[in-house]
Amino acid sequence: MSLPKTLAEDVARNLVMVARLIDEDPEEAYAYSRIALRLASRVAAVREAAGFAAYATQKYAEALAEFRAARRMTGSVDLWPVMADCERGLGRPERAMAMAGDPEVQKLDKAGQVEMRLVAAGARRDMGQIDAAIVTLQSSELASNSVQPWTPRLRYAYADALLEAGREDEAREWFGKALEADKDGSTDASDRLAELDGVEFVDVLGDDDDDAADEVAPRAEDRSDAREDEEAEDDEDDVDLDGPADGSAKA
Repeated sequence: MSLPKTLAEDVARNLVMVARLIDEDPEEAYAYSRIALRLASRVAAVREAAGFAAYATQKYAEALAEFRAARRMTGSVDLWPVMADCERGLGRPERAMAMAGDPEVQKLDKAGQVEMRLVAAGARRDMGQIDAAIVTLQSSELASNSVQPWTPRLRYAYADALLEAGREDEAREWFGKALEADKDGSTDASDRLAELDGVEFVDVLGDDDDDAADEVAPRAEDRSDAREDEEAEDDEDDVDLDGPADGSAKA
């Protein structure tokens, strides 16, 4: 659907702000998405952006509605995994599992299929099926030494599932593999490894420094009081030397 030039520019500006803010300030991104939605609700890209903004703020029912609208407009299956994850967010993991078995999954590209596998494993965990979640994540993509955009998250999810199952040594190994692949810091694999190894991070600005700061403040106040006392003494000296304040002579 084409829009008048001025309207299209306004919509585009709001969509740019959604993309810019969605990670650092999702609530603000959501506000911009609502503006774009009011301006051009019949544009698939707007519905998709509104869906992701709602998803980022955990408004899963709203996100699912927007994703469904975008899918109807485009006929694309690309949003299938995130739609399934919205079902998880709504407390319906069984629906997410059903979507994982639908024919639409076969139409996804490799990245989409991996994403769907992650969602399915998460749904298994939601239902308390941790062993099934582990099996779901075991795949050629997980076993591959090739690093793809999805590799850190896939390895991380596998490590996290292993840890939940009580398989700590294997979990440590896979958190390490996730960290090796995670060049952009998209996961907290390093923190999880440190936690498993019993490493504690200590704030270098500890209580001792706070106590020292508290001790400095009174000394500064003492110096201020001392200066006031000195000034008072100077004023008394001035009166003695120069005579009364009204200018009269001493007797």
